[in-house]
Amino acid sequence: MDRRQFIAAGISTFTWAGAAHAQANGFANWVAGFRSRARSAGITDRTFQAAFANARYLPDSIERDRNQAEFVRPLGAYMSTAASDARVTNGRAMVNQYANLLSRIEATYQVEPHIVVAVWGMETNYGQRRGDVPLISTLATLAYDGRRGRFFEEQLIAALKILQRGDVAPQNMTGSWAGAMGHTQFIPTSYQAYAVDFTGDGRRDIWADDPSDALASTAAYFRRFNWRKGQPWGVEVSLPRDFDFTQTDSRSPAAWGQLGVRGTDGQVVPNYGNASLIFPTGAAGPAFLTFSNYRTISRYNNAQAYIIGVGHLGDRIRGLGPLQTAWPAEERGLRRAERVELQQRLTAAGFSTQGVDGRIGPNSMSAIRAYQRSVGLPADGYASLSLLQRLR
Repeated sequence: MDRRQFIAAGISTFTWAGAAHAQANGFANWVAGFRSRARSAGITDRTFQAAFANARYLPDSIERDRNQAEFVRPLGAYMSTAASDARVTNGRAMVNQYANLLSRIEATYQVEPHIVVAVWGMETNYGQRRGDVPLISTLATLAYDGRRGRFFEEQLIAALKILQRGDVAPQNMTGSWAGAMGHTQFIPTSYQAYAVDFTGDGRRDIWADDPSDALASTAAYFRRFNWRKGQPWGVEVSLPRDFDFTQTDSRSPAAWGQLGVRGTDGQVVPNYGNASLIFPTGAAGPAFLTFSNYRTISRYNNAQAYIIGVGHLGDRIRGLGPLQTAWPAEERGLRRAERVELQQRLTAAGFSTQGVDGRIGPNSMSAIRAYQRSVGLPADGYASLSLLQRLR
């Protein structure tokens, strides 16, 4: 290393050390200022001191929050993990192992074992990956320096209230970098509102190796958001040739049957209530009639891939087979820049999207359908990578 490199390296090290020192000081000042807000929210000085005794600034939490990638993984690849053979086998084993507990949970909350265990499997692989990040540290870090400071301060106040209630000790309150906790990954405000003490020991302990409180809390959450026992989240269906893909609104299974929408067994889907039609990867992939339980799962996590993942994993755990229609290989969601490019190319080709904003709304879907019809493709309105590549 020559002299200039040595000096540059020294400056770089000094700059990094200085920035880290400044962040640490800034964090300490923020905690001092936050104390009065916590006190106003009912947090005692004793609780606050115990919670922050070993709290520290976590730069990794900031890095991960600022660099969350868009979800562009092919849905087929996601589903191959979500409902893998191993996860299905392990889920069935959990249903057997905790049969008595799950039966009591079902009797109390009217939520079936397979769906509770599916959430457990999706969130932490049946408790194997609950997260070991100190919750007070990460929530305080994100509240101090994150892009959603108000949200994370709300979560931090809720976490302090959990500690004050005595549900868990500060050193045992761990979870993900974003503040999700326990076997089924509750955020603190959801925990405050919906977690239950199913064991009757006076604590809502979702962190313990015993998953009783966590699984019951998930069932309580689903019950609160109107889970209907006996109703599927969705049913895979087949669509007739030349199906009108604009027909997606809620209607009875019988009415869907009149449009040629049938279960994969060729029969009209049983009357579980009104259903909406979704085709997550367009005409080339699976289609589903989804019922109100689909919306209930969405309250836990509103990402479509997650909802389908939980629903299908639950189906497999209770003994149903794989989907009949394969997910299109390598078909993934478009990144925002690609959505913008798609809108630009459609408009340039004479199929106006009525603006270019990277959002695939009704105008963009109408433009996509018009283009698809013009080239002899199924007019599903799906903004696919293959469609963009065709327009290039």
